[in-house]
This record gives sequence, C-alpha cells and structure tokens, in this order.
Amino acid sequence: KPRLGCFCVFSAKRAEGFAPWCCSGLLYASCFWTLREEATRPQVRGPAHPFSSRAQDAGALKLSLAEIYRQRRKMRTCVALLGAVLVLPIIQAVCPDKVPGLQPWTPGFSEAHHVTIGYGRKVLLTSSATVHSIEILNGGKLVIADTNLPILLRAKHILIGNKGELHIGSADCPYKGNLTISLYGRSDDSDEEHSYFGRKYVGVGTGGILEIHGQKKLSWTFLNKTLHPGEGNENSYHFERSWGNRGIIVHIIDPKTGEVLHNDRFDTYRSKDESRRLAQYVEGVENGQILAMVVNDEGSNNLEDTARKALSKLGSRHFHRLGFRHPWSFITVKGDTASAVEDHAIYQGTKASSEARSVRAFHSGYGERFTITTVSQWAQEAEWTEWFDRDDERGSGDWEKLSDLHKAFPERLCSNPLDIEAETLDGIPANMTGEVFSKFDKNYGFVCLNKDQPQGICHNYRVRFLCGKLVRPQASISIDTHSNCSILELADEAQGWWPGDRLVVASTDYSMHQSEEFSVLPCPTCTSNQVKVEGKPQFLHMGEMVDGVDMRAEVGLLSRNILIRGEMEAGCYGSEACKFFSFDTFGGHLKVEHGFRGVHIQGVEFVHMGQQSMGHYPVHFHMNGDVDQRGGYDPPTYVKDLSIHHTFSRCVTIHGSNGLLVKDVVGYDALGHCFFTEDGPEERNTFEHCLGLMVKAGTLLPSDRDSKMCRDITDGAYPGYVAKPRQDCSATSTFWIANPNNNLIDCAAAGSEETGFWFIFHHVPTGPSEGMYSPGKTEHTPMGRFINNRAHSNYRAGMILDNGVKTTQANAKDKRPFLSLIGARYGPHQDADPFKPRVPALIHHFVAYKNQDHGAWLRGGDVWLDDCQFADNGIGLTLASGGTFPDDDGSRQEVKNSLFVGESENKGMPTSDSRTWGPGGLDHSGRTLPRGVDFPIRGMQIYDGPINVQNCTFRKYVALDGRHTSAFGFRLNNSWQSCPNNNVTDITFDSVPITSRVFFGEPGPWFNEMQMDGDKTTIFHDVDGSVSEYPGAFLVKEDNWLLRHPDCIDVPDWRAAICSGRFAQIYIQARNPANLNMKMVKDEYSEHPLELVGALGKRNHYQQYQPVVTLAKSYTVHWDRAAPAELTVWLINFNRNDWITVGFCYPKGTNFTIISDLHNRLTKETRKTGVFMRTTQREKMSHTHQARGYYYWDEDTGLLFLRVQAHNDKDDFAFCSVKGCERIKITAKIPKGSGPSDCMEMAYPKYAEMPVVDVPMPKKLPRSRLPQASEHFLEIKLESYNTRFFHIKEDFAYTEVNGKKIYQSEDGVHVTVLDGHTGKVLDTKGFRNAVLMGIPAQIENYINSLKDESIVMITSKGRLVTRGPWTKVLEKLGAEQNVKLKDKLAFVGFKGSFRPDWVRLAVDEERANLHQVLPMPIVRVMKL
Repeated sequence: KPRLGCFCVFSAKRAEGFAPWCCSGLLYASCFWTLREEATRPQVRGPAHPFSSRAQDAGALKLSLAEIYRQRRKMRTCVALLGAVLVLPIIQAVCPDKVPGLQPWTPGFSEAHHVTIGYGRKVLLTSSATVHSIEILNGGKLVIADTNLPILLRAKHILIGNKGELHIGSADCPYKGNLTISLYGRSDDSDEEHSYFGRKYVGVGTGGILEIHGQKKLSWTFLNKTLHPGEGNENSYHFERSWGNRGIIVHIIDPKTGEVLHNDRFDTYRSKDESRRLAQYVEGVENGQILAMVVNDEGSNNLEDTARKALSKLGSRHFHRLGFRHPWSFITVKGDTASAVEDHAIYQGTKASSEARSVRAFHSGYGERFTITTVSQWAQEAEWTEWFDRDDERGSGDWEKLSDLHKAFPERLCSNPLDIEAETLDGIPANMTGEVFSKFDKNYGFVCLNKDQPQGICHNYRVRFLCGKLVRPQASISIDTHSNCSILELADEAQGWWPGDRLVVASTDYSMHQSEEFSVLPCPTCTSNQVKVEGKPQFLHMGEMVDGVDMRAEVGLLSRNILIRGEMEAGCYGSEACKFFSFDTFGGHLKVEHGFRGVHIQGVEFVHMGQQSMGHYPVHFHMNGDVDQRGGYDPPTYVKDLSIHHTFSRCVTIHGSNGLLVKDVVGYDALGHCFFTEDGPEERNTFEHCLGLMVKAGTLLPSDRDSKMCRDITDGAYPGYVAKPRQDCSATSTFWIANPNNNLIDCAAAGSEETGFWFIFHHVPTGPSEGMYSPGKTEHTPMGRFINNRAHSNYRAGMILDNGVKTTQANAKDKRPFLSLIGARYGPHQDADPFKPRVPALIHHFVAYKNQDHGAWLRGGDVWLDDCQFADNGIGLTLASGGTFPDDDGSRQEVKNSLFVGESENKGMPTSDSRTWGPGGLDHSGRTLPRGVDFPIRGMQIYDGPINVQNCTFRKYVALDGRHTSAFGFRLNNSWQSCPNNNVTDITFDSVPITSRVFFGEPGPWFNEMQMDGDKTTIFHDVDGSVSEYPGAFLVKEDNWLLRHPDCIDVPDWRAAICSGRFAQIYIQARNPANLNMKMVKDEYSEHPLELVGALGKRNHYQQYQPVVTLAKSYTVHWDRAAPAELTVWLINFNRNDWITVGFCYPKGTNFTIISDLHNRLTKETRKTGVFMRTTQREKMSHTHQARGYYYWDEDTGLLFLRVQAHNDKDDFAFCSVKGCERIKITAKIPKGSGPSDCMEMAYPKYAEMPVVDVPMPKKLPRSRLPQASEHFLEIKLESYNTRFFHIKEDFAYTEVNGKKIYQSEDGVHVTVLDGHTGKVLDTKGFRNAVLMGIPAQIENYINSLKDESIVMITSKGRLVTRGPWTKVLEKLGAEQNVKLKDKLAFVGFKGSFRPDWVRLAVDEERANLHQVLPMPIVRVMKL
C-alpha cells in the first residue's frame, strides 16, 4: 500500500449544506490511518494479540477498522459532491529500512571480522550476524532491516563515529521486528580497549547519530486490585438443587475454559416428552464439549428408550437401568466415550442416605486445569437431642443406659443414634474430668462406676444423642478451576504487552525483595486492563487506596522488541568486585560523547549492562552540555520507553549534561544509584514517569557501597583510616540528584537498599566537571519541579534532601575518601545567590509508605510540602534546619494539607522474624513493623526548626505499653537546638487516641537516657489548640523548669506540660576550656536546674549550649569545673527589647572584659556595637542600651550578672535580627588553680524569686469547639497548703475539676470520685484523722465499694497521719509502695485493673499540688 497520508483544505466560503462530518478531524484521521495502515499495524512474532476487546490506536485516535472503512466511503462521497474541498497528497516519512540507496549487507559469522562502514557507504543489515566490531564513520550509515525473522547482531563493540549513523526504526515508523544486539567479550581480553569508551560498548562519538525506536508499549502502571499471596486465576462454580427441581439436570461446559455454556433440567418423572427432549438435547451438543449430568429426586418414572440410548451413546453404562429415586451422576466429553465417568446408587429409603459421585479433571493449557464434580444423593441430616439425666452418682455410679432412657423418655430420642455426648451438670465435658468410664457408647449409653474412680465417686452426668432426620434429595454440579497463573488488574490499558513478555510487580511492604517477576500468558477473555501471568504471587501486593494513601503496587514491563544485552560469563572473574559478587559484573554499556549530532533511544530493553568500573553504565550521557534546544538539538535528545534491568552499574547516568528527557523508563535490579546525576553541574534534566526498584549496593562510589564494601574498599582513603559506613557510605538510591535544578514528575522509587530520592550537594563540581560553577552554587540553586512522586519499600528513607559529598582528596586533616558523604545545607535563592530573595523548594503530592526509617528527611532553608501522604514509615517526616543555626536564616520548613498514617490496613506478610513482626494497629493484630517491635513510630518528628505544620491529618497512631507510637514526636538522642517557633495548627486526629497524639520521650529503649541537650529542651507552639485543646499554648517537656510556671498543666501521658509564655533561646559558646558541663537555673525554680553537656563533641575547640528560655526572667549559669575564659552569648529568636537577666558563675578574683557586637553570618562580618561597664548597683543593669551596657559582679556569690537584651528588629522566622546576630562576648581572666564554678549554694536562696505567670494560660476549648470524637481532656487541679500571717497558720485544700472547686472542710483527707468514662463527679467524702489513725476499715470499705474505672482524687488538710495501714489505700489506687508521706498530700489515683500513666502523688511539708489533664474516657493501653 502507498505510504501516503491525506488532509482536507477548506475553501474560504463554506458550501451550502456541507455535511457536518465531511472533512472533519475524524475524516482526516480516517484517511491518514487508512493509507498508513500497513506501516502502523502492530506485527508480533508469535501468538495473536490476546486482548480481543482492545481497538487499535493510531496516534490519539482510537477507531475500529470497520468504522475507518465506513468513514472512508463517506469521504469518497463527500469529495465527489463538494468542490470546496481539495484533497492533496503529502509525503509521509519513509521507514529507515525503506529509504532508497541502501545496500543489503550480510556480514556472516566471524568473531575476527572488523567491520568499518564509512565513506558514504549506506548498508542494510537483513539477517543475523556475528562480527568482531562495527565502526560507522565518515558518512557511513547502518540500518537494521525490519523483517519477519528475528535478527541477532553480535559484536564486541559498535562505535558510531564522526558523521556515522545507526538507525533502527524511527519516531514515525517504530521498529516492529525482534532485534537483539549482543555485546560480548571479557574484561581481560587481549584486544586494546578504546581510550574513551573502553570495552563491550555501543558508543556514540562526536558527530555521530543514534536513532533507535522500538514498538510503543506501556512502560509501567499500577495494580488496580490487590494481589494476595498464593492467589491465582482460580474460580469456582457451584450449582445445587433440592426439593422442587425433580428430574435430570444437564450442564454443557467449554473444555478450554471450564465455563458453563448452557444448562437445563428435564423432568423425566412427569412426562415422556421430557425424556424425548433430553435425547434431542444431548444429540445437539457439539463434539468435544463436556456434559455433566445428575439426577435430582426422581428421574426414571417416564424415562423412555430414546433417552436411554442417547446416554449410552455418550458412554453411560448405568443409565439404562436407572430405577426409582436412584442417585446417578455422569461426566463425559461428547464424541469420546472413553472419557466418561459415572456413578450409580440404590435408594435406601427415607432414613438412610445414598450417593452417586463422579469427578473428572480437565487440562486447559498453560498450567491451568479444572475439575468437575457431579453429586446426586439422598442426604440425611442430623440434630442433637436435649440433655437427659435419668440417674445420678449415688449408689454404684451414674447409669445413663440408652434402653433405660427410651423407657423414661419415649418419643424423645431415636432408636439408632449416630453419636453420643456426656458432660457434668455444670457443663464440663466428660473427657475433661479425668474420670474413668465403664461404658461410653452411642448404642449402649453412658456408665460411670464409683469404684473405678480414684476419689471413690463419679460426677453427676447428663447425656444427649445425635439423631438422623428424614432424607432429602440433593444434586450438585461444581467446577473448580486450578491454575498456576494469576490475573493482574491494571490501572491502564496494557498497550503492547504480549504473551512471553516479562513483568515485575513491586513490593508494597518494607522489604524491596518482595518484588516479583512474571511472564505474560495469552488471555482471550481478559479485558484491556487485565493481563494473565504465569505463576502465583509469593507476597502481598496492594492494588488499592489504604486509609487514604495510594499504596498500589507498580507493575513494570521488562521486555521490549529491541534488546541490547551483555553476554556474561558463568561467574565472577579477575575483578575486585568478586569480593562482593559471585556473578560476572562486566556487562555491556552505551555511552554518548560530547558533540554527537543526534541521539534518540526509545522502546529498548537493556539487560546485563553496566560494569563495576567508572564510566561504564547501561545508558550514559557523558559531558554533553546542553542536549536540548539550547544546545541546538531539535528535536531535543531523549531516552524513552526503556526497560533496564539486571544491570551491573546504574540504569541511566547523566554526567555534565543538561536538558535530557528521561521518560517512561523502568530500572530494575541494578547495582549502585539507578537514575544518577554525577558531578553537580547537571541541570534542567527531566525524569518523567520513571520507575526504579530493587536497587542494590555497588562498589564504585562511597555512596554506592554498603557497610561491608565501605570497610573493605580503602582506595581513596588516607592510610589507616577506618571507615564509618553509616556516615561515609550507605546511600544507595534509586534517584541520585546532584543538582536540585532537575525535574522529577510522576516517578516511583519502589525499593532501594537505602533511599528512594536523594538530593545531594557538590560544594564544587568534581571530576571532569571541575570548575563548571562557583563554590556553593548547588546549595543555593532553586529546585526544579518535584510533583506527584512516590517512594516505598526503602530501607533508610523514601526521600532525603541533605548531605554533600567530599570534594577534596583524603589527607591527614580529613582522612575520609574522596566523594564520601559529608554535611551540607540547602537554602534555595533566586539565581543561586544567597543575597537575593529566597525561592522555596516545593514538594507537591509526594507519597511515602513502608519505608523502614523515614518517609522523608528534608534539611534546608525554605522547603515546603503540600498535599503529601506518609504511611507506615518508622518516622513519617522530619524537617531539619541546621542543628545549631539555620544556615539560611529567616527561612522555614513547612508541611501543609497532608496526611500521616501510623499503622494502616496494609499489614504485610507474616514473617518468622520476631524483630519485624508483632502486634499493632487499632486491633492489635499481627503486622510487619518498620524497625523493631518496640520502635517508637512517629508521624511528624520535630527536630530543630523553625517549622510550620498546618492543616494535616494524623490517622491510626496507637501507642502500646512498650511501644511509644505518637502522631507528633521528637528526634531521639538529640544534641541540637529546639526552636520555640515550631508552629502547629489546624490538626485533625482520626483513630488516634488522645494519649497517642504527642510523646516527648522517656528513658528506655531507643530513647536511651534522655540526657542529651536537645532531649531536654523540646518545645512546640500549638497555635489553635487543635493538639492540646489549649489554643496558643506551648507544649514543653514536663521537667524543663526553665519554661514552666505555676499555672502550667501536666500531660503525663505525653511526658509534657502545657504552658503559656514568651520564649526565645540563647546560645552560649564556651572556649578555654570547651569540655565543660553547664547547669542553668531559673531563679523562680532554683531547686530544678537544667544540666546541659553541649551540642558538640568534647574534643571540639569550643562548646555550644542551646537552652530555650522564658523571656523577662532571671537565670544563673554554673559549671562543673572552672568557668571558661571566653564566653559568647548569642541572642536567638529575641525580638527588639526582649530581655533576660543571666548571672554567670566565676571564681573570686576574676576580671572581665565584656563587649557586644553584631555578626552577619552570611558575609561573616562582625561589627562591635558596645561595651559593658561595671556597676555596683544591680538594678542599673536595666538601663542597658546598645552602645553601653552594665554588668554587676557579686564577688561574694561569684555571679557576674548581665541583662541580655535585643536592640534590633527581627523577621518572623529569623533567628537573628535584620542587622545580624546580636552577641555579648565575655573575656575573663580567671585565677589559676580555681575550682569548679558552681555558685548554687551561695546564689540561693539569695537570688531566688517567687514564680510569677507573665502570660496567662489560655482557656481550654469548650466541648462544642472540639471535633466530634468522644475523647477529650479533663483538667483537674488539687492543692493542699498552709498560709502564715505572722504567727497565724491556716490550712487549705481543694480539688478542682474543669474549673469547679470542691473545698475540703475538715482535717484529714478528702476523697473526690470521678467517672472514668465521662469525668463527672460521682461522690465526695471526707475521712478525719481519727479514722486514719485506727483500723482503716471505713476508708478501705469506701474505696472497695467504688466501681471499677473510677478516678479517685485525694487531698489532705491539717496534720496528716503519714503512717499506718490506711496508706495501703493509696497503693491500691496506683501509688508506689512504701511511699513516705508528709503533711501535705495531693493524689490522683485510679481504681481498676491497670495503672494509667497519669497516676500522680505529690507530698510536701508546706504545699502539695497537682495540675494536670486526664484523657477521657480512660482506656487501657494494650501491652506489646
């Protein structure tokens, strides 16, 4: 057929009555399709297309051929009638192998044949060949013929040099045949290797053109229905009839599929016409079809000879003697009497069963089979009688004989029982009593003799019997399909997926090793969104949304009609890689050199490609510069629709190249980073709809290596250096992005040994890219588009944005190897210029689930997430800034409009590993777990800050006793700062107990001792009260008295306190020495110092302490040894005029020089702003201004007092002022031999202050403003205290519940009882000291009378009886044993079967008080 298209040209004036469909887009497409039909029709070597319901696709148009031809006829009519339309022929691009002037080429088979195609020679390879090598240059051109026979081309290498071309299909004419390019050779071959390309390659050199275009196929999609382990394409059909369906029932069954084609019933009891109809029916069945037949009830009464003969002809041997109510079953293949199976039985009357059963298995191909079972029977059902107790154990024993029972209970039991049961009168089965029975028989009865029993007497027993009922007819035909295949329900049409193609289905659990490969089978009955595959899954693969999160498994295509592969040896040889791999890793590779003329690769399968040596990867663009329109490439360079699997070094590598489109690429089972940008200058590349899974460690770079490789490979490290794998290496990633200005759209990272997406930073470009950008550029480069990506089944994280690589060689100062992991900080700005406005990195609709450690760890300046989903991760999300300072001051991280799920309904597969399988979720059922059975799962992990969490939903975070799961948590073992500007607002909790919303940590597994500085200073701001129910409150660690005040409310379940106030931070940097421990004390709570060890290692040249402080308060600072000679105090998060007073402890005789300055952390410039003068009047410190301040030196106590005050404005999220960081620097000349600078004993009570609440506590949200959930907090307050006015002493005590006070009127103790479900006050009662001093029956009886799950609150008044039996009441309500009481007591206890975390006891001589919230209703936390 001619390869022509056509189009319609409209005249300026539309003809009257012009048909609306004439020359429409449909008409044009019809014409275009019709004339291109031969060029575009899919051709497949092998079985026909299995999906009979799918119409073919011509570009964007999908029409049936019948419709196309119909439109073609319309077009002819239209053209004949209308002169306004002119149809002009246009020339369509000719397929490369049909271009005139090509010379047929059949080079034969010789591994010694060196082929050069040059000097204008243009050849067409038409058959398989083996050569040593092929070089195409100087106008040479090689085209592969698109033939009906497969072509295998073997070569050691193919080099496309200057002005050389290799064409396999084209974009307009994809290659339809089957082509394999097989690269052979060993790494130790004697041939000289190419200086640039190496060995075993397809190389595109400067001036070369490579065009490969295979058939268009769907690259990957999602499962749309969950695939269960062991689940195959198994269906069951069951047909069953009883009374009312008399006669002979027939099913006709398709022998290929097991499908029932037709069924009918013939009442041959009632009519001879039915008998004749049966004969005609079976005669009409086609040969080869299966008949399954049964009699139900009666079928012989009017059965005449034509039917008997027809059945005998089918192979029946019993049908001719069918009698009254005889059961009969029959299965046969029409035309094959030897295939018949049959059964026949005699009717046994109304009280006995009889059955005829026939079974036959049929094979339908591709490992499938089905079994037909036919059953005709008279079934007898049974039922138990009532219990009978005729005799008892007195006398010789208990005799329950059947004959005696018949006499005692006539008509109430049957004469021939089917079974017997016996039990004691209180329901204990006889076989569980341990007694010996003389008779226990259905036909005799039950006898227990006293003389046979060790104790000399039997229990009193009762018996019952199982009696048969009258029989009833029952006929059934069932078909059970058994197959070693499965049906995959897909989200998209399986375009181009043919029988024999290989697929991979991704894991949807924590382990990437649960991905599975399958082969496609023919399936005529499949819809366009279904494929049948060989085998059954071993693992669970989700195919649905789970708790609002898209957890559908990815399904990737591995097969293509063009294959480029490496030929491999049987095992590893002659390589350092053999230390780590048992298999040959010297695969083929494809490399593109700078200055190529054109490269477009589409529809290709790469297998056994890549080498464990630098620069040799399956697909490698090396130092190409701009490869899109900016570089003069039109159309732009792309690689699309590739399947790259079982590779030995990466998948797609982009090195020093920009603007490459990588689209619809599947990378599977690869060593080292899969989609890899190498040195840092790679920009504007787009990864669109790419899938990577099963990415394993490789040896090439430190970041590729696992722990063993990291330790064993010492090349590049300084002699003697011992690697730290989790710091230097262990970063294998599916997408390794060395420059943020690249686009990732609709990509999936479905399983890596470490991380899905990792944005890494090269401070300077490395390798051949050295000098291509200025130092630090990538750390400030705005992020490209990151939209709709997903990551799961990764070990370390779904996504990391953090770290850099070491860009200097190992040396004595830094012994780590070149390109090992180091720290880096990301702060995106316009034009990558930190002095220009910030440009937030936007992460939109990122889905991360089943990642063992983190869903995402993102460190940087402005990194903003929107509409993301995190589920079943060890930690959902951590947003980090700088640990000490945010490197991009004024920036923030935020997450909005996102969903966090703790433990979803995707419970995974049971495993024998008790470390990763255990109870969890709302139902406490078994499930896979991220890191360990007791790992504290967290949704949002708060680290340093500042962050903003807004309009997010947290679902299914449920703590267990032994596993501290929480929606909000904090980084474990944290040394660094915690910012009071961490804001949380508009939070929704769904299936999260109120006790599991937040957890601040406690000493124990995973938390260790909670003695690091960051563990003690955690804080966040509950802006609207959606977390705590107190809008505007701050949540702080319960024992951080630098932040507490008298009205703070404890939340024992969270190990937290709800407080109000104005908070900031001071950074205290100490030098000379730098290895001290610091103690900071708030003057209002001198008995509760905060001890800090510093954020930096003790060997550092300076140390930094980072406490959060309450503004407008006074503090003192003390040291475990002599005070440091140099202190720098940074004012962090201080707004203008904010202040605190600090007294630093120094030895007597110390002299001071104190100045203030402004430090610009961006320019590294410091400007002195003032000096501090000594004053003898402490109050004069309040007159401090920027140029001059005052310090007060109290040499008697050893305290140097300063008023630390900010003098400049600050932006909202900045740590420092708009002019720089305000600091005070103290230089002290300390007398030699001075002891520890701990002034606590001298400072207090001299400088102790009464606690004062500067910022009133917010009011608790009313129930009407809380979500409709039943859970809420109940605020309670208990206080027992005395007051003195001169010599007059008065005692007071009260209990307050939700703002209502209940005063204690008499000395002794006062008990208030609350309902543990509603919080309502049930009762109050007082017990005088006289009652407590004696036998405490009165108070004990009162407590015992209370219903379980009651909250019991106790206060004391007067002089309490602190000893005696009554104190056991406290222990019964949850207090510690042998507690020592004092005069004043406040106690919150619980009467029930467990001890809640909120049980508290406070005792003191003067004042005991408790102020806390209780979760309502009280619910027991289940044990791990």
